[in-house]
Amino acid sequence: MSTTDQRTVGSDPTEAAASTTYDVAVVGYGPSGLVLASALGRRGHRVVVIERWKTLYGLPRLNHIDGEVARIIQNVGDVEVALKGSAPADEYVWRNGAGEKLLTVDWSGESSGFAAHYTMYQPDIEDAIDADVRTRDNVDVLQGFKGIDLSQDADGVTLRVRPWSRDDETAADHGEDDLIIRAKYIVGADGANSFVRTALGIDRDDLECNDVWLNLDTEKVRDLPERFDVSTQFCDPLRPNMSMPIGPGRQRFEVAVLPGENPEEALTEEHAWKWFRERHDLGPEDVRILRHIVYVFSARTAHRWRDGRAFLIGDAAHTMPPYMGQGACSGMRDGLTLAWKLDLVLRGHADEAFLDTYEEERRPHVAAIQAGSIALGKIANMLDVDAAKARDEAFFAGETLDAPPFPTIESGYLARGEQPYAGTLSPQGRIAKDGATALFDDIIGNGLHLVTSGDPATVLSAEQFDRLAEVGAAVVSTAPGTPWSVTDVDGTYRDYFASTDSEVFIARPDFVVFGTGAMADAPALVDDMIAQLRSGGQDAAASRSSFAEAGVR
Repeated sequence: MSTTDQRTVGSDPTEAAASTTYDVAVVGYGPSGLVLASALGRRGHRVVVIERWKTLYGLPRLNHIDGEVARIIQNVGDVEVALKGSAPADEYVWRNGAGEKLLTVDWSGESSGFAAHYTMYQPDIEDAIDADVRTRDNVDVLQGFKGIDLSQDADGVTLRVRPWSRDDETAADHGEDDLIIRAKYIVGADGANSFVRTALGIDRDDLECNDVWLNLDTEKVRDLPERFDVSTQFCDPLRPNMSMPIGPGRQRFEVAVLPGENPEEALTEEHAWKWFRERHDLGPEDVRILRHIVYVFSARTAHRWRDGRAFLIGDAAHTMPPYMGQGACSGMRDGLTLAWKLDLVLRGHADEAFLDTYEEERRPHVAAIQAGSIALGKIANMLDVDAAKARDEAFFAGETLDAPPFPTIESGYLARGEQPYAGTLSPQGRIAKDGATALFDDIIGNGLHLVTSGDPATVLSAEQFDRLAEVGAAVVSTAPGTPWSVTDVDGTYRDYFASTDSEVFIARPDFVVFGTGAMADAPALVDDMIAQLRSGGQDAAASRSSFAEAGVR
């Protein structure tokens, strides 16, 4: 954490920015940047956020999250506030142009202590995380500023910013109000047109997905027919489209703009209401349009996500079409993962090389989701009538999507050796401790943690306990009568140990399992966990080599 003078509560953040050396500068204040700023702020680091818009966006873009991302939100804001406009989503249905069901994607169940999937209202999530950030004296938020210039040296980064306004574009042409910001690290969370990425000279690979769609977000004026309660993709070769609830009170509609059509025509109110009447028999008496925009579903990936002391997260690093509902989810995972890695380095518990594991872990995970999203898009956007008919017949005959499982983390900061569950998601259940009953993270916190079904004192040395405490790792036992005991209220951890044939696991702050084992394996797991903080992760060198061979710089 920076040793510069602390600002007083309520002081002008621009004055603080000009006189403070920050630990991290975050450019961009969408979902990815919000998660990063809050996670770093909660860990006590001096953070400055630079965002060109003077207020939060206030309209939905993201409208689906999974249980893992709900757990991220739990750890960076008030999750009840964030999900107040949400609803669990049990299925995602794909139909053809005639409305016949092609397949149902099962979204039911639980994950990470939450429903497996939600449809939700993005402004609620952003408001909840922003409210947390605003409580942090160590975080300055500069809204209405844009980056102008970025440079690096051995000790940090220098960022020049100046006021920007959507109503006064000339503000970008003068510099008397420029601010010079100094930070140890900078993170570009500033979207697909990232200033940070451009300033670093980082190009992107184009994965050749450029579908043009009209987005219509609406608020329900009255209850809609039951069919609108289910997220539905209409694979209509004449005009692909979809409908998805945004929680219980709003509805999203997306409509393909076909090759040769003028996107400007799709932006007219007349076009929107004509579509609603013809396709869904809806009018102004049913819905009110909140957002009406044409955009391109793109899939692009930055050649590198780290350049010295600069990092890219979210859409600045990768974009993808929305057919898996994972674009913003992936960016929020980026934000949390980079936050705890920066935290360990800033606190001196991990070497600088440890930060290389951010891209090593996140790039393959994102790439798998991108590939799945692109593949689903090709099915949804099939415009050849004969090919679409053959597709439908194949589904009717019982063929299913040959979709790979959702990716896990496969290299980086994971336990060495045979570890079948390393890289998978850790459980979160309700526990009781000291008279309080809540989800695990609400009681134990969001750090590294060692969870055992027995007494850890029977296998760990005093030195190992000290080393765990030094890096902020919590020790938890579901066995009664130990100083680390908690009550496993619903048997979540009992079931996890049984399903993984283990008695101990170590989990990271991004909920990824570092490793599992028997009680006798706990000392080796702890030693490995600590040692890899100094070696940069188990496969960092090999991964960097494979990136180079693949032409990733």
